[in-house]
Amino acid sequence: MEFFNSALGKNITFVRPAHFLIRGFTGLPNIKYYYVFLFIIYLVSVLGNTMVMTVIVLDHNLRTPKYIAVFNLAFVDLFGSSALVPKVLDIFLFNHHHIPYNDCLTFMFFCFTCFSMQALNLVALAYDRLVAIIFPLHYHVKVTHRFMFSLIASLWLFAMTITLIAVCLLTRLSFCNSVVINSYYCDHGPTYRLACNDITPNRVIANLSPILILWLPLLFILVSYCYIAYALSKMSTVQERVKAFKTCTGHLSLVAIYFLPVIFVNIAAVASYIHPNARMINSSLTHTIPALLNPIVYSLKTEEVLNSIRKLCKRYRLSNITSSKKVNTLSLLH
Repeated sequence: MEFFNSALGKNITFVRPAHFLIRGFTGLPNIKYYYVFLFIIYLVSVLGNTMVMTVIVLDHNLRTPKYIAVFNLAFVDLFGSSALVPKVLDIFLFNHHHIPYNDCLTFMFFCFTCFSMQALNLVALAYDRLVAIIFPLHYHVKVTHRFMFSLIASLWLFAMTITLIAVCLLTRLSFCNSVVINSYYCDHGPTYRLACNDITPNRVIANLSPILILWLPLLFILVSYCYIAYALSKMSTVQERVKAFKTCTGHLSLVAIYFLPVIFVNIAAVASYIHPNARMINSSLTHTIPALLNPIVYSLKTEEVLNSIRKLCKRYRLSNITSSKKVNTLSLLH
């Protein structure tokens, strides 16, 4: 901390505000309807991801390394949505625009850790598909439960470390001019730009983080599918290729859902000026829509999960029928 504070300079008084003010959207009519829309997205994503997690826990056939990663993705989506959306609704629907300094940094840490893990978790699923198709005979040796748990734990540690560095670097900043954050939550970029001392370390980590937690994961996924495409081309029959490719469609859908909006927003930001309201709408949808669609993809496009849902529903109906019969039998005896 002494190193951070020394960077303030001799002529600048260190100012740590009691709170930040989240400005949010400005000049948009009927914006409260958009927050209701976000609440509906959040509600459906909570139900969907909870369902996916429950099915994986209850069905022993889904307790495989692949579905450990799927479970983690559902948990990240659920945790990330719960960290972001309820607080955003509290800020704007109930006019709690002032957020304490420490609460803002904590809010930022959890949100950015979950956003990072969404991309990193897709790397784990890409590796699973890569080994399953290129080394099918060695899959159960290379991708074990222990390996997947270790991989996911390492990804969590990596995401939390990057985010913690970014958040800790904010504590060296002096906010002597403004405390108004031009975003809909405690966003990293709009926050560090408010500082009146040297923000070079913050700018470096802001530029480095997307490379580490967004573009490198995307590059790994693209390279993985180049190898997968090559392996598919070597298969002898079309039926084998189609069968192998079907195992990748769910993951490819998740990659498209997560990365395409992010790429579009970044290209648009570089190509031209984006109005703050448009940037915030794009950002909020990018952070919430994947959590909504991911469980739908794994419920509707994955035969294993569909079969598990049918099996659990059938088991539930049979248990209800058995229970009702027992009740009727007891009533007759009495």
